[in-house]
Amino acid sequence: MFRPFGVVAIGSVAPMQLDGAWRALEADDDLRRDGTGLDVDDSVWPEVVVPGHWRSHPDLSSSDGPILYRRRFSRPRPDAGQRRWITFDGIFYQADVWLDGAYLGDPQGYFFAHTFDITALSQMADDHVLAVEVTCAPEKGTTGRRNITGLFQHSEAVARDWNPGGLWRSVLVYDTGPVRLDRVRVLCRDADETRAHVLVHARLDSAEARTVRLRTTADGTVAGETEHALAAGVNEIEWSLDLPNPTLWWPRALGGQHLTTIEVEVLVDGAVSDRRSRRTGLREVAWADWVCSINGERLFLKGANLLPTRPGLADATPAKVRGDVELAVEAGLDALRVQAHVAADELYDAADELGILLLQDFPMQWSYGRTIRREAVRQAKEMVYSLGHHPSIVQWCAHDEPVPDAPQLEGDSRAKRVRRLVRQQLPTWNKSVLDRWVKRAIESSDPTRPTVAHGGVLPHLPQLDGTDSHLWLGWHRGEIGDLAEAARTVPRLVRFVSEFGAQSVPASAGEFVDTSAWPELDWEALEQRHGLEVDVMRHRHPPENFATFAAWRTETQRYQAELLRSHIETLRRLKYRPTGGFCFSWLADPAPMLSASVLDHDRQHKLAWAAVVEACRPIIVVTDPLPATVAPGQRLDLALHVVNDLRTAVDATVAVTASWRGGHRQWGFRGDVAADACELVGRIDLTVPDHPGEILLGIALNGTDEDGRPVNATRRAGARVLQPE
Repeated sequence: MFRPFGVVAIGSVAPMQLDGAWRALEADDDLRRDGTGLDVDDSVWPEVVVPGHWRSHPDLSSSDGPILYRRRFSRPRPDAGQRRWITFDGIFYQADVWLDGAYLGDPQGYFFAHTFDITALSQMADDHVLAVEVTCAPEKGTTGRRNITGLFQHSEAVARDWNPGGLWRSVLVYDTGPVRLDRVRVLCRDADETRAHVLVHARLDSAEARTVRLRTTADGTVAGETEHALAAGVNEIEWSLDLPNPTLWWPRALGGQHLTTIEVEVLVDGAVSDRRSRRTGLREVAWADWVCSINGERLFLKGANLLPTRPGLADATPAKVRGDVELAVEAGLDALRVQAHVAADELYDAADELGILLLQDFPMQWSYGRTIRREAVRQAKEMVYSLGHHPSIVQWCAHDEPVPDAPQLEGDSRAKRVRRLVRQQLPTWNKSVLDRWVKRAIESSDPTRPTVAHGGVLPHLPQLDGTDSHLWLGWHRGEIGDLAEAARTVPRLVRFVSEFGAQSVPASAGEFVDTSAWPELDWEALEQRHGLEVDVMRHRHPPENFATFAAWRTETQRYQAELLRSHIETLRRLKYRPTGGFCFSWLADPAPMLSASVLDHDRQHKLAWAAVVEACRPIIVVTDPLPATVAPGQRLDLALHVVNDLRTAVDATVAVTASWRGGHRQWGFRGDVAADACELVGRIDLTVPDHPGEILLGIALNGTDEDGRPVNATRRAGARVLQPE
């Protein structure tokens, strides 16, 4: 996105941010025709804050717009040879812009900057009126969508009627010389300890035909300087840099996060006309059959899906945005999938600094109308301009779940399940046309990372390849243990599982759920405003089976924790054979919700948080899942594995104890566990005793790594012994 620190004020007039108080009202037909409403008394308009979303104002709290914003400002006229610009860093989602009654344009797209040349208008007067009519049309369903807004509209992440419309980032007026750097894209194509190859692309806007000099520096050292002849208007220039002996950027599990600042200056007659800076990391990304490697080192990705920090981007403080990345580090994760949205800049900066890898979705989710293709292609290229320099991003995805009847919002029945399966197997316009166009647009802009056409599409004809998998086993269908069976039956399904989980009720639910008529709740409100999948939840955890709301809440959390721990352990046991990683759903809620997140909107833990932390430790010991119930005399034959994500081998001793009322049995194993591996340690062969109660299985690993540092891991599980009738 546009960064104020990347702007050069060529003269004595510093850049001006038009943040703070604006006047705004719902635009009527007269105002739309007039464009600016200059003849309207400003005092009758409500005062709103920019950056912000119009629904933050009480008079506009239920409005779907359009909203007309107005702001008066004064600025001395530009000096001779200077050009003046106005940049809207974040418009949600479309707008028409006027300055002093002159129409500037109709920007569209929420996550990148929109800039207009206002030199001629600025030379006419010092006092100005800026008017911006912003619209964000509601999305009513999961079919025929028009706005490229992803999770921010009509999704499982926000209230169904939420409208994020507004000017959500700064509006900036600034001066440059005769040539402006309109866009700069910095990509690291490959890197090792001897050299890094960086690709730079710049879009320059020149007032007239001329020759300029482009100077590129890396951490203040000149890395290249060349002359270029420009035509009047927009010019596209590409060049490359070879940086010797670089300090590489690594994900947190593999090394340090050294960051390099690449700065581009455009010089006209020896003077700086404009400059832009991009902070990047020198590293090389590769994927092989859904296994990710950074700088030649493969890494099993333990990750979570990331929802927006808040339903309104302007409402999330930089500290809150960064806090979500810090929570991912605290949980022991390597990656976050930025699901179906582009987040605020602070998220990507934090991921770069903390070494969290990002799988970045383009903000399309579910089914779109055919008129969207050209705009989607344009915005996909803008996404790469805005985010491509971030070393933490290791993959792009063009479209999240290109289906018209998403089970999260439209319900799940056998007929709908069959219909979705057929649509995934047969060509559709979204999957076969739109997604390929967007994928090609991203690939043409960024040859350094892989791009996936769509997420959550099952293996389909003719190649039976598929993409990453969304396997809500144990929630939308099946039982918790079905994931292991699916992996044995169709291994391609678990190459990379990017969605799985179960909804649960947070401890904070008492603040926004009326429980006075328990077990009856306002199910419609919970579905429409708080994301609850009512039919699934009532099937999995019938409220009438619980005496109190608190007991129901606890059971939903216990089940979610059991499911996530079981699925994560199953996928880690399949490390590289064939699984390259996972992202569970979700890390945290943006608002008060009954969702699949392990943290609520205030970042308070559910029971599943501790289960995820335990299951994502660098070393874990796991067995085949114990059945929930066992019968006396039943034979249990459980494989025991140790998963080691460390970069060193571990000399380990594993002790296993099975205990029951009146007895116990022990096993012991010892040996080396290779670095970055999953190894079968042995088998636990046990005949279930004829004793009532439970069998408890306790596993403890103790050992040292190659440097003599102690390592340990534990695991406990249990099964209830059935008694003969």
